[in-house]
Amino acid sequence: MGPPRPSRPAASSPGEVTVAPPLPAGRRVVLYGVRRLDDATVDEVAELLDMTVSGARQHLQALAEQGLVEAQEQPRAPGERGRPRLTYRVTELADALFPKAYGALTNELLGYLDDEDASVVDRIFARRRDERIRRGRERIATRATLGGKVREVAQILDEDGYLATAERTGTGTYPVVEHNCAIATVARRYGQACSSEIEFLRAVLPGTTVERTKHLVAGDQHCAYEIRAA
Repeated sequence: MGPPRPSRPAASSPGEVTVAPPLPAGRRVVLYGVRRLDDATVDEVAELLDMTVSGARQHLQALAEQGLVEAQEQPRAPGERGRPRLTYRVTELADALFPKAYGALTNELLGYLDDEDASVVDRIFARRRDERIRRGRERIATRATLGGKVREVAQILDEDGYLATAERTGTGTYPVVEHNCAIATVARRYGQACSSEIEFLRAVLPGTTVERTKHLVAGDQHCAYEIRAA
């Protein structure tokens, strides 16, 4: 019997954010143990975490089914019998479950630039905004209705990691909600991140009014916008 077959998530399109599933605490500990050991056997994981071999095996099989670790069968020694020897390693999908310091690093680097020349930071955010506007206009060019354009913009935001949704209220207003801020750490320090976001929406949706109705940095649980025809 070969290694467990992971249940992979559906293939994502370029730029789409793949979200790893939530993990119970015990399973997360085992996943971290596999990362520390690289190619790890069940026995090695059990020894590292001071747990039973059967317990480690159960967690590893569950992680493999979620697509968070992958198992590889190792060659048998001549005359060796019994259960196949498997080693486990962390998959790319699981990478999102490990600590990251991207926000802190970005703030640190932007801080160095700000110390050298404050206008450089403004220009960096302006370049990011202008590039997003260019790509956004290309994406919505084929959408004929305002509703279609708003839904396409929400899809762009979703692919950028904002977990965005768009609706129509029946009054000609389209609420767009960003359930996650992909750059929250940076936005809390640099207001340019937030101003460039609303500038992006206004630029790719000409002929509309765009109003921010909720703001994460101001203490709301998320950012939200209302879009309507001008």
